[in-house]
Amino acid sequence: MAARNPNPVVHLELHSGDLSAACSFLEPLCGWQARRVTAGAASYTALELGGDLGGGVVQCPARRAIWLPYVQVADVHDATRQALELGGSLLLEPREGPVGWRSVVAAPGGGELAFWQARD
Repeated sequence: MAARNPNPVVHLELHSGDLSAACSFLEPLCGWQARRVTAGAASYTALELGGDLGGGVVQCPARRAIWLPYVQVADVHDATRQALELGGSLLLEPREGPVGWRSVVAAPGGGELAFWQARD
């Protein structure tokens, strides 16, 4: 059986109904520094997680907070198509942002996964 290079998780994002409370908990507990950054016309709360892993917190009307891992892929459209062929469902179609493309899928057994393709 040939070895396969796994796609790395490059970003971990918390979707929370209370951004302030989430940051107030994570900063002293884990030492993760939260800072507001501007990306295009929007702002974002980035988390410094340490190492090569990026992070962030998004305020949204989530019924309960969830962590969304971003997996780096060569082509976000191909990865999204493959996820759907394997029984996943589309939550966010591939879209371009200030620094790359992303999509979000739900796995058939539960859980969500974002695909990330950085701009060249």
